[in-house]
Amino acid sequence: MRFKVLRGRRAGLLPRVGVVCPASAKCAIACCLLLLTVACATRTPPAALPTATKHPEFMVPAVPPSLQRAPGVEFIDRGWRYLQNDDFRDASREFAAALKQNPALYPAQTGEAYVALSRRDYDRAAAAFDAALSAAPAYVPALVGKGQTLLALKRDADALAAFEAALKVDPSLADIQRRVEVLRFRNVQQVIEAARAAASAGRLDDARVAYEHALATSPDSAFLHRELAIVDRRQGNVDAALGHFARAIELDPGDAVSLTETGDLLARRQDFVGAEAAYRKAAALEPSAELTAKLAATAEGAREARLPAPFKEIGRLAQVTRGDLAALIAVRLEPVIASVPERQVVITDTRGHWAASYITQVAGAGVVEAFENHTFQPAALVRRGDLAAAVSRMLTIVAGRDPTLRKRLAERPNIADMTAGHLSYAAASAAVASGVMPLDADGRFQVNRVVTGAESLEVVERLRALAR
Repeated sequence: MRFKVLRGRRAGLLPRVGVVCPASAKCAIACCLLLLTVACATRTPPAALPTATKHPEFMVPAVPPSLQRAPGVEFIDRGWRYLQNDDFRDASREFAAALKQNPALYPAQTGEAYVALSRRDYDRAAAAFDAALSAAPAYVPALVGKGQTLLALKRDADALAAFEAALKVDPSLADIQRRVEVLRFRNVQQVIEAARAAASAGRLDDARVAYEHALATSPDSAFLHRELAIVDRRQGNVDAALGHFARAIELDPGDAVSLTETGDLLARRQDFVGAEAAYRKAAALEPSAELTAKLAATAEGAREARLPAPFKEIGRLAQVTRGDLAALIAVRLEPVIASVPERQVVITDTRGHWAASYITQVAGAGVVEAFENHTFQPAALVRRGDLAAAVSRMLTIVAGRDPTLRKRLAERPNIADMTAGHLSYAAASAAVASGVMPLDADGRFQVNRVVTGAESLEVVERLRALAR
C-alpha cells in the first residue's frame, strides 16, 4: 500500500512525521504492554531452598504459633529463601514488606538482621537483632544471630552471653553448645593471661579481680585456685590463701606446690603439726633437699613452740644467768648432751625453777656443774670465764669424734689480759682457738665481763655448728 505525503510539509506548513504500517503499530503496542506487565509484577521467589544453602550457620527465624495468622507472615519464608540464595535485595524487600504490614513482627526483624549480617553490616545487624529481642527477649534465632554478629565485632564476652541465653531457652542446640565451650575457654585464657600479667607487674588487686572472674567461669580449676592463693599470700591474706590452697589440693591431690605453700603458711603461724603434715605429703610427691630442710625446721619449730616463755626471752637479756645458760645448752645442743653418759648429781636449789629439768641435764653431762655444796645457783650471773668453762667442756665432747678440732684445741693463743697461769686460761684458750669465743679488738678475753643473752646465743650457735 502506498501513502502520499502531504505537500504542505515542503512548504513548512506541517510537521514532518514518519509513516508506519498499521500491523506493526499493533505489535509494538503489545510488546510495550507486556514489558510493563513484567516490570510491575512481583518477582516469583525460589521454589525451595537451594541444595547447599549459602548460610547454613544462620538459624531460621521461625514464626511462633502465636503469630502464625498475623499479617505479613507470608513474606518471611520467601525472604529467607532469597537470603539462602544470596539474593540480598529481594530478601530485604520481602522482610520489609512483612514489617510494613506488621511492624511488631519480630521474626521479620530477625530476617532483616540476618540480611545485614550477610552483607557484613555488623552494626546494623546488631541493632536489628536488639530490636527483635526487645519484642521477644527469649527468641532463640535472634539470640543466636546476635551472638554471631558480636563474634564478628570481636566482642567475645558479649557473644558468649548471647549464646548462653539461647542455650538456656533451648539446651538442645549442640552447635551453639560447642561454640560456647570454645568461647568460655578462650575467654578464660585471656583473663588468666591478664591476671598473670597483673600479678607479675605487682598490680595484685587487678590480678585478684581477674582470677576471681576466671574462677567464676571455671570453678573447678585447681591451678586457678593455686595462683589466686599466691596472690592472697603476697597481699598478706593468709586465711584466704590457705582456703584457695586447700581447694587446689582437694581438686588436685598431686599439687605439690600448693602443699608446700600451705606448709610455709602454717609454719609461720606456728601450726607446726599442720605444716609438717603438708610438707610430708609434698615430699612424698616430689622429694627434694628443700623439703627435707623444711621438715627439719618444722620439727625444730614445734619443739621451740613448746619451750617455756623465759627461754624465748634469753636472746633479749642484758645479763644471762646460770639457769638461762643451762637451758640454752640443753635445748640447742641436745644431741651432744644426749651422747654423754649421764651421771647422778644432787642439786638442792632448783625446785620450782623454770629451767630445773635443763639444769639437771647439763649438770649430769658435766657441762655446767653444780657447786660442792650441791647448789646450782640458777640466778647467778654468767661471766665470760664461766661461759668459757662450759664451752671448753662441750668442745672436749665434740672433739672426741673430730681429729681436726682436737688439733686446734691444742693451740695456745696469746690473750692480752690473761697469762698461761690464769685459772681460766685453759678454758679460754680452747674457746678462742676453736673460734667459739673470739677476743676483742685489743686481743683481750675479758674474763670477768657479764655475758649478754645475744652473746650467749652466738656462742652456743658456733658450738652447734662445730658439733654438726
